[in-house]
Amino acid sequence: MKLPGGKLQVLLTVGIVLLAGCVGAVPGEQTSTEPDAGDGSTVETANGTLEVHYINVGQSVSTLIVGPEGETMLVDTGHYNDDGEHMLQYLQRHDITRIDHLVASHNDADHIGGNAEVIDYYETEAEGIGAIYDPGIAATTQTYDEYLDAVEEHDVTLYETREGDAISFGDVDVDVFGPPEPYLENEARNENSIVLKLTHGETSFLLSGDAEDDQEAYLIDTYGTELRSTVLKAGHHGSSSSTSGPFIDAVGPRAVVVSSAYDSQYGHPHEEVLQRLSNRSIPTYWTATHGDVVFVTDGSGVSVRTQRDAPTDPLSIRDGDPIEPGTSDDVVERARLGGEPVTGDSESDSDETEDDGNETSDTDEENETTSTEAGAALEVATINADAEGDDRENLNDEYVVFENTGDEPIDLSGWTVKDEADQSYEFPEGFTLDAGETVTLRTGSGTDTETELYWESGSPIWNNDGDTVIVSNGEGERILEASYE
Repeated sequence: MKLPGGKLQVLLTVGIVLLAGCVGAVPGEQTSTEPDAGDGSTVETANGTLEVHYINVGQSVSTLIVGPEGETMLVDTGHYNDDGEHMLQYLQRHDITRIDHLVASHNDADHIGGNAEVIDYYETEAEGIGAIYDPGIAATTQTYDEYLDAVEEHDVTLYETREGDAISFGDVDVDVFGPPEPYLENEARNENSIVLKLTHGETSFLLSGDAEDDQEAYLIDTYGTELRSTVLKAGHHGSSSSTSGPFIDAVGPRAVVVSSAYDSQYGHPHEEVLQRLSNRSIPTYWTATHGDVVFVTDGSGVSVRTQRDAPTDPLSIRDGDPIEPGTSDDVVERARLGGEPVTGDSESDSDETEDDGNETSDTDEENETTSTEAGAALEVATINADAEGDDRENLNDEYVVFENTGDEPIDLSGWTVKDEADQSYEFPEGFTLDAGETVTLRTGSGTDTETELYWESGSPIWNNDGDTVIVSNGEGERILEASYE
């Protein structure tokens, strides 16, 4: 079948057939199920929300996507050693009665471990599988053979999927960025993973399978800024061979998810990857300590929900307690990426400069703040969230200006500044803001002075579409919040 921008081939166990025509919806009726959001509440399918569920499946990966109208996509199905048991239980627990799109990022047994069981279950006890998408590189494993046997037994359509193809998913755009044609690195399965970018409004999610350095380099060279996404799933379970610095910078995620076991025999996630993420102050969610991780977006803000409240600082994620795969606890909102503040904090309308379009918020009438008595004199004077030009190339033009409006100096030693995604900066020891003075906290790098401080972040901190500046004192007490839109 022909799709805009590329070709999609139908794979049969006896050969490959190229069909002419145009694909719209996958044959079969889409589910009308209103799935559980993971926190015990039901998501209304008419409200335009997209859900992306990173399921805790141990040393494996499985991602469930539920579209605004109840469309479903399952990317990978868990490990061969348990036949995808935890993933299938998760789907049943969330009343997913049909899989419209089943995607095998690549045919390694730890990614297609539950394929046969999912096909058998949905074709015999539920409402079926719409179609399966596969990069077309075979494996010589029993798991792969069982997967193809199930496809043939139930006569499920299986597409060979390549770069440039598109998968119809209602109002959500699904672009296929890989694998390319011809295949990379002598058809190595990891390097030829199906790479998907899902876009819903102003938010997006990048799923890169087990893509490693060769495919990441190809993606950067081919797509550049098209890779930019709100959330990135770390490649290859957090292996150092994936999620390179240049790739992170090209994607520019506001959050990263790592799917691997707490006691991974491979040491995933590798310290090199965690250091790269830490250097860029990117909050990181690990299924081994956060459990199931669910992102819910209306196309503007993104609600981040997890089963456990574990550390998100990349270098501290191992400090969290392990949570067993299959744990059925509800998820709870822990953070929000853009959109409305998490806890109903005061909001503000931001002034927009006429000459460069930068967003600036003043704390007069435009920006509302809340504070405790201990820090009542500290205010946010200006928020410049949108640096001139490319934010990444001009990090020091993204800044927050703090002002001491009181009559006494404020010792800010150990005080922290955070955004809604829990990215954190700590004021230097001994730093004091004198009465009537201001200090500018710039996102990039430089030498600290009495009037200018530097976050030393490798990527933007403040969301152009809205965020909240949160200041806490050395005891962790929240002193000040200033929100802008």
